[in-house]
Amino acid sequence: MSRLQGKVALVTGAGQGVGQGIAYALAAEGAHVAVVGRTAGKLEDTCTEIRRRGGDALPFMCDVMVKEEIERCVAQVLAHFGAINVLVNNAQVVPLGRLLEVTDEAFMQGIDSGPLATMRMMRACYPYLRGDGAVVNCVSSAAVRWDASGYGPYAAVKEAIRALTRAAACEWGSDGIRVNAIAPHAMSPGMAEWVAARPEEAAAFFKTIPLGRVGDCEKDIGRAVAHLVCAEAGYLTGATIPLDGGQAYWG
Repeated sequence: MSRLQGKVALVTGAGQGVGQGIAYALAAEGAHVAVVGRTAGKLEDTCTEIRRRGGDALPFMCDVMVKEEIERCVAQVLAHFGAINVLVNNAQVVPLGRLLEVTDEAFMQGIDSGPLATMRMMRACYPYLRGDGAVVNCVSSAAVRWDASGYGPYAAVKEAIRALTRAAACEWGSDGIRVNAIAPHAMSPGMAEWVAARPEEAAAFFKTIPLGRVGDCEKDIGRAVAHLVCAEAGYLTGATIPLDGGQAYWG
């Protein structure tokens, strides 16, 4: 497959989980992948696997909560690859917990790593996405859970990203930039930790997924993202795509 042949994709949080799965899938479609994150070893592992499969990838260290690091990262990606055609904002510090438990500091980390980082990264990449670029932002179905207890702060930061996604789609459509969001369920390290910590809640949650399983980071999430940023989805923008096996009802 080579639907993204010659394109350059920047994926944040690509050292593991959903971000890694997306990086694998984009590389499989021929994209040169800038693998972005905070942990050098994990980034290199992702790049090594992409190269083993015959793809092209390079690691870039970046803490998305620091504006200067985002700007430096984008400049480094451009210096190496010469372009940025696809941006995937996946990195996120998750502020899980009930309203009386989550600290201000934890909530602000969610803001800084989520909507603020997403806006900063989109702004930094905007000049290079013009013409035929695509952005995919990772959000969550937590805001439409039947029981939002313990998920309010997390849902709040993810809903902010959804709002920014819609705004960017409306403002940048005339520039040839498409911007969509995905709300995935996948067996990432974070999901695995949640299952281990809350096995009864997790078991009940999984029973509500019509397809009867949790998604695979690459096959179910990454490949869907690869399709979203390809020409075949060229008339789709401003949408939230629930990659969750039918679990959430967005209404």
